[in-house]
Parts: sequence; C-alpha cells; structure tokens
Amino acid sequence: MSKPADWTVGVDIGGTFTDIVLAGPEGALFVHKTLSTPDDYGRGIATGVRAVLEGQGIAASAVRRVVHATTVATNTVLEKKGAKTALITTQGFRDVLEMRRLRIPEMYTLKYQRPEPLVPRRLRLEVTERLGPRGEVRVPLDEATVTTAAERINAAGVGAVAISLIHAYANPDHEHRVAEILRETLDGEVYITCSSDILPVIREYERTSTTVINAYLGPALRHYFESVMGHLRAIDVDAPIQIMKSDGGVMTLEAASDRPSYIVESGPAAGVIGAARTAADVNSITLDMGGTTAKASIVEGGEVARTADYEVGAGINLSSKLIMGGGYALKLPVIDISEIGAGGGSLVSIDAGGLVHVGPESAGAHPGPVAYGQGGEQVTFTDAVLNLGYLNPDHLVGGGLKLDTDAARAALMEQVAKTLKKEALDAAWGVFQVACGTMVRAVKAVSTYRGRDPRDFALFAFGGNGPVVATAIAELLEMTHVIVPPNPGVYSAYGLLLSGIEHEVTRGHLVRLAETTPADLGARFGELEEELAQLMADEGYGVGAFDAEWRADTRYAGQAHELTVPVPRTSDGAPDFDGLQKAFGDEHERTYGHQAEAEEVECVTLRVNGRVAAEFTPDKIAVADGGPPGSRAAYFGPAGQVDARVVSRAALVEPVAGPLIVEEYDATCVVPPGWQASLDDAGNIHLRVM
Repeated sequence: MSKPADWTVGVDIGGTFTDIVLAGPEGALFVHKTLSTPDDYGRGIATGVRAVLEGQGIAASAVRRVVHATTVATNTVLEKKGAKTALITTQGFRDVLEMRRLRIPEMYTLKYQRPEPLVPRRLRLEVTERLGPRGEVRVPLDEATVTTAAERINAAGVGAVAISLIHAYANPDHEHRVAEILRETLDGEVYITCSSDILPVIREYERTSTTVINAYLGPALRHYFESVMGHLRAIDVDAPIQIMKSDGGVMTLEAASDRPSYIVESGPAAGVIGAARTAADVNSITLDMGGTTAKASIVEGGEVARTADYEVGAGINLSSKLIMGGGYALKLPVIDISEIGAGGGSLVSIDAGGLVHVGPESAGAHPGPVAYGQGGEQVTFTDAVLNLGYLNPDHLVGGGLKLDTDAARAALMEQVAKTLKKEALDAAWGVFQVACGTMVRAVKAVSTYRGRDPRDFALFAFGGNGPVVATAIAELLEMTHVIVPPNPGVYSAYGLLLSGIEHEVTRGHLVRLAETTPADLGARFGELEEELAQLMADEGYGVGAFDAEWRADTRYAGQAHELTVPVPRTSDGAPDFDGLQKAFGDEHERTYGHQAEAEEVECVTLRVNGRVAAEFTPDKIAVADGGPPGSRAAYFGPAGQVDARVVSRAALVEPVAGPLIVEEYDATCVVPPGWQASLDDAGNIHLRVM
C-alpha cells in the first residue's frame, strides 16, 4: 500500500552517478545512487526515481514536486554540442566576440590560443541602428537590414539567434523589434534571445557573450527538459519540475527553457546551499568531490558567496579575476565556486618527465575505473584509494557496485608503480597526494585568493569522495576542523530540497554616488522590484510572499572591476549612501587588503533579489545504514599501513580517535591517525586534530 502523498524528489546528475533523494512527511528521507546514463540522462533519472519509490512502497502519484540539478548546460558548451547560432548586432560590432578582453589565463604562454567563438564570423550579422548610453535613439533601426539578415539566417539553417545591440541595456525597443521581425520571417522554429531580456547591463562583450550562450544552449536544453519530463511521465510521476539555478535558487522548467544560461552551474550549486543551511553557525569552506570534478566554495555567516565574473568552457574554473580569459564570459549571478578536474574517475598518467598527473580527464560512468570491471583500462583515483584500503570493495553504494581490488592493483603496478620504481602502496599514496594537492588550488581560489585565511574556517566535505580526502586537504591548508554531513554522497541532491524559489533582476546604472540622490536611486530599485514581482507571479507567488533584497555592483571611480554589496536603507526606505560606501569599503579591504578613503564610489549595476524559502526544513537528517563493523589494513603514508577500525556513523556518539574508516551507503569517511571523530545532535560528523 502506498504511503501518504506529499513527497519531494531531488535529482542531481553527475559525471559518474545520478543521485536521488526522496523526502516526505515527518522528516522521512530515503536516498539512492545509480550510474549516470550519458546517452540519455532522463533514462537514468527515471530508473533511479522508480527504484527509490518502489523500494519504499510509495506510489508515483504521491510525488508532488521534483527538483533537479544538472551539468548538461555546462557539458553542452564544453563539448560544443549546442545549436547552430547566429548573432545580430549593431553595425561595427560583429567582432566583439573575437576581441573579448585583454586577459590571458596562462601568463607566459605567448602563443596562447583562445577558444573559437560559439558563433562563426559568417553568422555574425550587422544591422543599421544606434542608441546612446542613456537609451536615446541616434540612428533609427533600418528594418530592411534586419530582413536581409533574416534571409541569410534562413539560408544557413540556423537553430538559434542571439540579438545584442549596442546600449540595449538602456533601451530594449530596437532589440525587441528585431526579434519581432525575425519571428515573422524565419522558417521553422528558431530560438531567439535578446540581450536586454537576459542581461541588461553595460560592457558589450560580457552582455553579448552571455546572450550568445543563452541562444546556443536554448534548443539543446529544451530537448533535454522534454526528455526528462517524458521519462518521468512514463513512470507516472506527473509532478511539477523545478531546476536549480547557478545562484542557488530554483525556477520552473518553463523559465529554465527561456533562460538556460542561468543554469550553467546548476549541478555544483545545490551542495553549497545545503552547507549554508546545515552549518549556518559555522564559517566553512565546502569541498564537493564526486566522480569527475572537485568543487569548492565559501559560506560566511550562513550566506553563500556569489559572483558575476564567471567563464564557462575554461577547463579548470578558478573563478578568479586574475585567472580569466580562457572561456566564454557569462556575466550572471552564480555561486562563487571553483572547480577543478579531480574526482574518483580522474585518470592517472605520468608525463615524459616522470611527473604524476591526476585528471582532468575522467573515466566517467562508462567505462569507469578499472575496479568497476566495465572495460576501464587506465588507472584512476578510485583505483588508487582502493589499494590504500580506504574503500570496501563489497560495500560501495550499499553493495550495489562491487569493486575488483586485484584488477585495480595490477593496473596500478603496471602503469604507475613500475614506472616510478615504487611499491604498490607508495605509488597509490603518491597518486592520492597529487590529487589532494590539485584540489588545494580550488580551496585557495575561494579563500586565500579572496583575502580569507582557510585556518579560520571549517572544511565542509561531501560528495562520494569528499570525506575520503577531507583531512588530507585540511592538513595541507593547516585547517583543524572538518564537517561531514549525513548522506554526504548524495548531499547535493539533498541540498536541492533546501533551495527556495529565487530570482534576480538587474539593470546597468553607471553613476557616482556624489552625482545622484537616494531618492533617484531608490526609484530605480523600485522599478526593478516591479519586474521581480512579475517574475515571482509567474512562479505563483504574490507580493508579500517573498523577501526583496537590494544589492549594487560598486567600485572606486575608474576601477575595472566591481564588488557586489548589499544596499542598506534608511528608516524611510531610501538607500543609505553612507552605509553603502562603508559596506563597499569593508568588502574591498576583505578582498584586496586595503581601501581608499578619499576615492569616490560609483554604482555600475543595480540588483534586486527575491527569495521564497524552501518548505523542506528537517530538524535532523535520517542516516542511511552503513556496512558491518570490523577493521582492515589502511595505508597513511608516513604512518605506514595500520589496522583501522571500520564503523558506521552511529558509532560516533562518543568521540573516537583515528585511524578510523566510517562506512555508509553512499560514501566513506577516512579518519587518519592524529584526528578524532564525533557526532553532533544533527548527525554531522566533526573531525578535529587531536
């Protein structure tokens, strides 16, 4: 018999596993992991959802909401599998995608090759028109040039069109008229995006690049969403589907179809939101290590860090203004996440100079590591840690995925140990250390590079492999506190359930505070609040159902980059200029180590963010069963091979000293000698240096 209705499903797709979390009445929580199906991700989603529903005797009709995070948008750009896209722009600006910014991510690579634009030059078409920076019409739109561009688009068989006219952020009329003409004249169904609808801010390169990315992704993401919906409907799950955005909020499937650029960092965002809710009273750096990548972010005062300076397609994303230029600019709000190619499936290789590399290439779900027995031949990080004794070959995913230890050891000996002239354990330890050293870069990118000392934070580790490496990375950064939440291997899927509806509206407004008034700035924020109210109404929420926060991108006059800070208000609701300047100065000092008291502060972009809190807020997370207690030999480098206790999370009610291995359905937590593990009232494992 089916259990009562009112269940929510969280689905997070990774490069190796698809994670499912089912949450229901009275805090009930059930989890499931299944291998991803890259040929058709929707099939893997449906398989996992059906398995967890049937396992608990819950009817598909009892599911009232599905929340989904996906890396499909990112992969579409990385793999260049988006739609054939055209760009319509103002005469004289067709090459803005080529000119970009004068940034080179590899400083001493004189012949560095930037990635080819997503729109080839022959499909970058110009129309005659010109607006001024205040939106005034200087040259009227010549509609005949638009018609000519439409004819070329038809002849090229284009699937998507990006429209980005100069200064359209100040006046969208010309862009909207171009879109109207295209819809009337283009053959078939063509996806059309206007920059004034996606990103109405200054800087023509970033605005154009973001608009092109949105158009490039549009057809592919619409097809993907239709596939996911179709597979879920086939198993009788007819609930509304919400999609995780890059900024940590969620939106409807329909909104995501119109604005796919907003979900490029959909996958990694959910876990950071979960950390902010789970450990709101602890400043923490999150470490999410899955099967393909490792991701880091920072949570201070229960709030996640966000940035609007982001690039997609850059290979390794360090999300740093100092290391940009390798990808395509996407100037939309994203959680400030640094991502690096180091995961359980990361391939191990040795270069001509004898240096060991781990990643960024990955074995993925298929064929996977050698130990999976699915045809993988090259050694991976998982094969190395299996040799170290950290993983139980009979208990991965609750025993659902058996590991072949002998095959992993043989491959490690042949491909790594012999070349390095090392014993198998020393070679595996070397692979482990190299991978951890690589991941330290990601942690530093969101802490040290942002003016934060990692030693002042706890390391919040999750993902299938995060708890395996957490203490090793903490030691490299001299951190003394690690937190591992319940169900860490599916924690991003759990974080989806904690994410509320969220939208942000922006508008470019370049003005020095000394040259405007609180009343004028307040009026502009009021206009943005009206736009926000309409977006929330489309989600089903009226005014009063959400909180609206004012923020501004600010800088010292003449600076090249901005910092986003909250805009405080006076008692009458107007912007507090003194408070705004202080907030900017404080953030400038935290980020760059100094502030300039005599310099004028100017606004560049105004932002209004609206949020509806998530409905799912359990007091305590249910914990999946672990494996049987016992012990096994584990190798800890200088400490050698020792006999480590194997326990479940529940055994940590009283503090237990390492060496220790905590086994769970979805992850393994490694506690080396010199560390101690204990459990708090919410079920989180706390690891501390003894």
